[in-house]
Amino acid sequence: MQNFSELQLPEALNAALAAMNFSTPTPIQAKAIPSALEGKDILGSAQTGTGKTGAFGIPLVAHVMNNRNSMVLVLTPTRELASQVAKVVQQLLGHKSPIKTALLIGGDSMGKQMQQLKCKPRVIIGTPGRVNDHLSRRTLRLDDADMLVLDETDRMLDMGFGIQIDQILTFMPGERQTMMFSATLPKEIVAMSHRYMNMPVRISVGDSHTPTQNVEQEVIRIAEPAKYNELLNQLEKREGSIIVFVKTKYGAEKLAKKLIAENHNANAIHGDLRQHKREKVINAFRNKRHRIMVATDVASRGLDIPHIEHVINFDLPQCPEDYIHRIGRTARAGAKGQAVSLLAPGDSKKWAAIYRMLNPNEARPQREDSPKSGQRKRNKGFGGKGKPFGERKSFGDRKPYGERCASGERKEFGNKKPYGDRKRSESNAADGRSDRNSSFKGAKGKSTGKPDGFKKSFNKGKKPAGK
Repeated sequence: MQNFSELQLPEALNAALAAMNFSTPTPIQAKAIPSALEGKDILGSAQTGTGKTGAFGIPLVAHVMNNRNSMVLVLTPTRELASQVAKVVQQLLGHKSPIKTALLIGGDSMGKQMQQLKCKPRVIIGTPGRVNDHLSRRTLRLDDADMLVLDETDRMLDMGFGIQIDQILTFMPGERQTMMFSATLPKEIVAMSHRYMNMPVRISVGDSHTPTQNVEQEVIRIAEPAKYNELLNQLEKREGSIIVFVKTKYGAEKLAKKLIAENHNANAIHGDLRQHKREKVINAFRNKRHRIMVATDVASRGLDIPHIEHVINFDLPQCPEDYIHRIGRTARAGAKGQAVSLLAPGDSKKWAAIYRMLNPNEARPQREDSPKSGQRKRNKGFGGKGKPFGERKSFGDRKPYGERCASGERKEFGNKKPYGDRKRSESNAADGRSDRNSSFKGAKGKSTGKPDGFKKSFNKGKKPAGK
């Protein structure tokens, strides 16, 4: 498929594609759309930023346009991704389309969503938690939902949505078309496809563990206290929109406030923000009212803003795969971008995992002083002191304990005084510290005058209970 005009799409959809300047499909779209239009189940994987939303969005819009009684359900892991998908679907439907959509996401007004559902929408887009809420309230019915789309399925399973997805599918017809798209296809997703899909067409474009070639990556190794000054240096020498990724919600707010104090036009986004606040921050960044957005991994997926030119990893992600998604926020739709990561000494294990993911076929570098595989290096003494094993003193060459006193070595046990003859040191008495041979003290801290071993038993001398 060279262009969308080769497909037998509804006229309204062709007009919408022309208005969106969509003429040439991306590789994932060219492979997925024809099979999806034939009603086949799709199991697709591709690099982030390669047009997966269009790969399922165009077939689902064509489906509801050609089948008046059909309904489509699209599930995504995050609110941001759901909102992004909803906007693309609404553009594909066209402004004058009679087909209604509903966006069901957490953090948004339940009353607002109920009003959308009363309009009998035929395209439902949401997160698993909120969709389940509406199903339990019986404000949503999926009896006519004969198409299911699971977007970023790997992320949904990582976030623990597997059980909720299973519950949602019990409300849907058994005979349906299912499309699952993901950046990666771990064994859990393959097992899910066997349960819920009928002979799916497997589509894979590029290496999902490899970032797009248009992203120029840079690593800066730096001490932890110097990271903030280096971030300021990077912000000063770069032009265009920048996303700075951090690992915690508190860190995002704190860093954004520090940058604002440095006269940088910045804002923060994280999971604790209310939905309307998230949308306000993203829209301001999309409209270039803010040049810098400090974000947690909540923005690593589903944020499609073409003018993002730089990604700075102030903190490395907890999951290696999230590194691909983070830097995939730049170099969208064929554009070029840059990504820089600030590596502190404590990030060595995280970066090693990321490096192995990016270079799976590369052998791990071997230290020059390390022995070869299967061999032991025996020319150095224990602890790396450098003496060959043959030069180490045997235990029999050691001096007896009693002869080590001249060099400050430990005295022989026999030279020590008995416990009863050891007096409490003046220094210990001065600072109030007790000594091992101090006499037993009574309940009020007064000395009983009796050494250890002469303490009364716990029960001796006590009166019986009640007397």
